[in-house]
Amino acid sequence: MKISIIGAGAIGSATARLLAARDAVEEIRVCDAGSRSLKSLHATVESKKVRSYQVDGRDESVLKPIIRDSDCIVGCADPTVNSLLASIAIELGSHFCDVGGSDETVRSELALNDTARESGVWIVPNCGLAPGLINVLCLLGVDAFDEVESACLRVGDVPLDPEPPFNFRLSVSARKLIDDYSRPVHIIRDGEVREISPLTNDEEIWFGEPFGKMEAFATAGSLSTLTDELRDRVRYLDMKTIRWPGHADRMRFLLGLGFGEKKIIDVRTHLTYNDVLVRRMHRMLGGEYADAVLLRAATTGLVKGTQRTLVYEMVDMFDDSDGMSAMRRCTSIPIAVAAYLLASGSLEGGGAAPMERAFPRRSLYDELVNQGLGLKSKWYDGYCRVNDPENAHV
Repeated sequence: MKISIIGAGAIGSATARLLAARDAVEEIRVCDAGSRSLKSLHATVESKKVRSYQVDGRDESVLKPIIRDSDCIVGCADPTVNSLLASIAIELGSHFCDVGGSDETVRSELALNDTARESGVWIVPNCGLAPGLINVLCLLGVDAFDEVESACLRVGDVPLDPEPPFNFRLSVSARKLIDDYSRPVHIIRDGEVREISPLTNDEEIWFGEPFGKMEAFATAGSLSTLTDELRDRVRYLDMKTIRWPGHADRMRFLLGLGFGEKKIIDVRTHLTYNDVLVRRMHRMLGGEYADAVLLRAATTGLVKGTQRTLVYEMVDMFDDSDGMSAMRRCTSIPIAVAAYLLASGSLEGGGAAPMERAFPRRSLYDELVNQGLGLKSKWYDGYCRVNDPENAHV
């Protein structure tokens, strides 16, 4: 099989390495506008299967001949190009998946459902960590109950050596982070979809050493498809981002001063407050660092008339042996699995659906574990809190 990856950054290169290890994958074409990213790709992925091309993902006339006859096209570049790539994939008769984008971008991809079905290809957005893996775990939990009371999702990446004042380092673009901290958050409450403000609903949440007490708070960006899917199936649904204590307060202060706004502050350069904040965050909080991904998904409901809670949990740490960050691994494994399954033709028909609805969830979960994600699950009698399932900090 032949797979094309658009974007040779941290996630794209890790995805290429995972796919290159599959015997059935014959060729991987990686496209990126930056020569530096492509050089880094070949320095970290030693495989004759990988071929690189310096081309912008928006340059259709140059891109199409390169990725033509791909069994699957994978979007690992700027999320704003995902809709275009999905349309190109349909035109070329290739499946497409990506690591996710804004609610608007995902909706535009899902709107291609009829065209994709007629072409016999699949368009599958949101195949990363969150959205992606966390959505799959949510629906796996919901599927295990006769009646669901609540589904509470918690996930975040954190540095192993937090430094004040933010106790945080960038694993995604600063612009996306600011958007997630600024846009309305969708939840389900009393069976109805509602909007709440970001950086609110703070709670303490506990994990084992070296973490202990962390914080979690509402952010946008991961529930765009789940709220529509579950509005008639659960009474309560929310997703919160996990960080070291103190981070939310610092960001509330910064954004409260208006530094996330897209108002022009220099008519000569057209720089906005948002532009300045993005640049400073990349400068001060970017770069390589040791990290961890913390994840917990707790679903409470009735099974044969008895109240029970199912908890999925994962703690993934930076790997000293190969320098692979936890965030990079936990994002690249789901997208690589999705790309492989699509390219292998394991999904019949065609259409557009997010990861949690496109694939059989149980077999997808098993494959993610087989590929190295340390997911665990545990049942509890009655109701238990997502922030402290073992009640160790009552």
